[in-house]
Amino acid sequence: MGIAALILISVYFFPIWSISLNAPQYPEGIGLNIKVNNIEGKEPNDLQNINGLNHYIGMKTINPESIPELQYMPYIFGFMIVTGLVIAGWGGRKLVLSWLVLFALLAIAGLVDFYIWEYNYGHDLNPNAPIKVPGMTYQPPLIGSKQLLNINATSLPHIGFFGALLSMGIGGFVYWRERARERLNK
Repeated sequence: MGIAALILISVYFFPIWSISLNAPQYPEGIGLNIKVNNIEGKEPNDLQNINGLNHYIGMKTINPESIPELQYMPYIFGFMIVTGLVIAGWGGRKLVLSWLVLFALLAIAGLVDFYIWEYNYGHDLNPNAPIKVPGMTYQPPLIGSKQLLNINATSLPHIGFFGALLSMGIGGFVYWRERARERLNK
């Protein structure tokens, strides 16, 4: 359980999610990496270029400081790490299960919140934008690829996500092992 908790530290060092944009005007592609506390370009000017493109079609500027989730997500992961370590020292199958259920609920809530953010970001357009395509929305995909005008947007989990998934898998294994051990001792 301690290993499961410590693996979660990876979200502080690696992006959790990544969005890539490929278009004729950007043949090398541009993109964003979403970290536990920041959104940054994959390359130095990518965020600035994406915000420039978004301006023309009426999308809001991506400003990491204005996204509240980036302010409190580090604390949520910190809580999960600390409670995982406490459970590792304290023991108990029910505590491990509680940690796993909480982790799963937080993961689902995070994905739903991300989808809602993307929805609002792609649908709440400035009516005075220089380029207007009637009926067009620009919501990036939650996962996978989507064509948005001449831009192919791809949204996928990144290393931090897989670290969190591994942490959850190890926690699940610990729960299963402890449950099997209790059944054998009966």
